[in-house]
Parts: sequence; C-alpha cells; structure tokens
Amino acid sequence: MIRRLLPLVATAVIALPTLVAALPATAAGQGAATTTSARVATSQVAQRSWSTYRELRSGARAGLRLGRGHVELGTPPVRSFLGRAYEQGTWTSPWTSPGFGATAIIPSWEAITPGQSLVRVMVRARSSSGTVGSWDSVADWSMRSRHVPRTTRSGQTDDLGRVNVDTWVAASTVSAWQVRVVLLRPQGTRARVRLERVGAVASAVAPAPARTSRTGPAAGVVLPVPSFSQMVHQGHYPQWGGGGEAWCSPTSVAMVLAHYGVSQPPAGIPSGHGDAVVDHTARMVYDHGYRGTGNWAFNTAFAAPRVSGDSYVTRLRSLREAEAYIAEGVPLIVSIAFRRGELTGTPISSSNGHLLVIAGFEADGDVVVNDPAGRTNAQVRRVYDRAEFERVWLNASGGTAYVIRHG
Repeated sequence: MIRRLLPLVATAVIALPTLVAALPATAAGQGAATTTSARVATSQVAQRSWSTYRELRSGARAGLRLGRGHVELGTPPVRSFLGRAYEQGTWTSPWTSPGFGATAIIPSWEAITPGQSLVRVMVRARSSSGTVGSWDSVADWSMRSRHVPRTTRSGQTDDLGRVNVDTWVAASTVSAWQVRVVLLRPQGTRARVRLERVGAVASAVAPAPARTSRTGPAAGVVLPVPSFSQMVHQGHYPQWGGGGEAWCSPTSVAMVLAHYGVSQPPAGIPSGHGDAVVDHTARMVYDHGYRGTGNWAFNTAFAAPRVSGDSYVTRLRSLREAEAYIAEGVPLIVSIAFRRGELTGTPISSSNGHLLVIAGFEADGDVVVNDPAGRTNAQVRRVYDRAEFERVWLNASGGTAYVIRHG
C-alpha cells in the first residue's frame, strides 16, 4: 500500500508506547511531512492519553456526561453540521507539554458510534512564544461511514502547522498541544455515541542511528499469528482501494485480530471471497479523504471495540523496544518503505509505504514477520535481517507501529 513517503532528512516523527512517558528516540519518518527548520541531534517523543474516569474528568466537557471510562452525550445543544441539525458535545484535553520543541502530533482514539453518529477529532498547538494556533480538524470518523463519509481533512493550515492525513505537522516547533473530540448524532436520535479513549504523540526526531539495536527479551519468541495475503484480493472492491498492494494495512489488522480470536462477521461480502474478513476490514477503515485504507488512526479505531483493550498508533525507536511487546504477547503492525535491494527476501522489490506484522524474533534477533505482500497465504510468513529491517522501518516511518492489545 502506498503511503505518504517522506524525504529521508533530519526530522520526522516517532512515538513510544503509552507506558513510556518521554524518551529520546530516532528516525526519519513517514506519515507527517518532515521539516528541515527544526533539526535535532537526538530524537524526542512524548505520548499522552486519557481513558479512565479520573483522566477524562481532567478535560473540559460541554454537553457530555462523564461515565466510568468514557464520556457520552448528555443533553447537548443542537448545531448545524454539514448542513444538518446534530446534537453536539465536546471533550477538550488539558494543555500538554512534551518538554521539547515538537514537530508533529499524531492523535488516535477509541469511540463507539452507533447509527448515524460520529466523532470529529481536532488538534491545536501552542508555540514557545505563547501563540495559540487554531483548532484544525484531523478526522470525521464513524464505524459505519454510510451517512457521513469517514474522512480526513488534509490541507488545513494555520500559522503554526497543517494537517497531513492522520498527522498534524508543525511549521517549525511547538511547545504544547491539545486534542478535542466532538461527539455528534442527528437531532432527535438516541444513539449512545461514546468516547472511551483519546490521545496523541508529540515528537521531534533525528535520523536513525547507524548501529543496529541489540537483541532483547523476545529473542526466540514467535507468536502464532495467522497468515493472510493482501495479493489474493487484487481487484476486489475498487471503491475501497481495489485490494492487492493497496490493502496491506487492513490485511495486517485482520491478521492481528484473528490472532486474538476476534470474530469479525464480513457482512455484505459475497460468498466466494477467500478470507472475506480482509475485504470487510478494508471497507471499515477506508478514508474517503485520503482515498485509501492506510490511515493509521482509522485502523486502530476500527480494532479498538473488538479487542476490549488498548488500540492506538505509536512509534518506537528500535526493534529492542518492539521486543517488549512481543514478549508480552502483543504482535505489532509496523510501517516500512524501501528501495530495491534494501530488504532481502521481500516479496515485492520496493515500496513507498508498506505495513506488515512483526510476529516475533529468531534467537539471533532477526525479525519474523507476517508480510501480507506474499502472493499466497503460505508465502506470508518470512524472516528479515534485523539490521536491514530496522533501517527501513525507522528511516521510512519513524518506527510507526499499531499497538492492538486484547483486553
């Protein structure tokens, strides 16, 4: 699947798991446009999320009720939204400072949107001089997407930054950020639209180091992740990207959910489609603004209610950090890009952006993956050289990973 490939220059985005507060990190990345105005010698990252009663209580609420681990519409005002009357409530996070000059912010969320309800996710930032930017809409998101298309809003700009698909990109650097979620349902309906988690990663990133990370706690650990090939879906559903190389992200998500034994009835997919759950996942994550299935947060938002656990976008600074997840039993979906000859043994010669599943590590530290670009399901499981893989992961996407953890 083709993602937004970034030039391999000095800054980009990386993120760490939510259990890590802020650490230096490395990479030149993909997913947010890089900026050459803010070069850093050592990468930095800070991630923050709100999901518990106490955490959600710390935010500002309007038209919402606070529950145990969620907020939902209470008696909200009615306002116009896309030319229709919608009941609307908002939750706004406190200002969050990463402790360094950040160049990008990537939000992710978990929400329940029954019927025709949806959520709008917004971001704004503050500069070191105290200038506060405007609220920029990153996404309108719903599970169904029939009445209001699930979409991102690239191209919005203000004096501090701009929206690039799933990422808010700073014009220079910013010192603090906020995220806002608007919960919406058509006037007169009773849909229980709920926000269960929202967070974001702020970062400033340096080029990946020349030295490969040392083998860690997952050496010799391989998770039994089922194998699905994206290629057997070539030509399926052009309205959702057309299968084949375009479906690496939903195919990877389908593999991880299958690993957890999560049932996804592929409603609306005709019989005769092998691994119809892949077609179903592609439909459920398709971004009508980006016109693809590779929106990072859309994929984790789709998975969230199915695993009853955490599901979010993050970035890691090395395969050593990825090993901590594998040791915990959590496969990772990661974003790579590579030119011909840069990744030995791959089923495709090159890619401007490709997602696959890290399923484990061999005893010597080489990476065991489920690469959906395999021509058949039997050709999906592969082993990649640790140094090569770490390089094409960190240098292309800043170590982007989907963390989908079963509750």
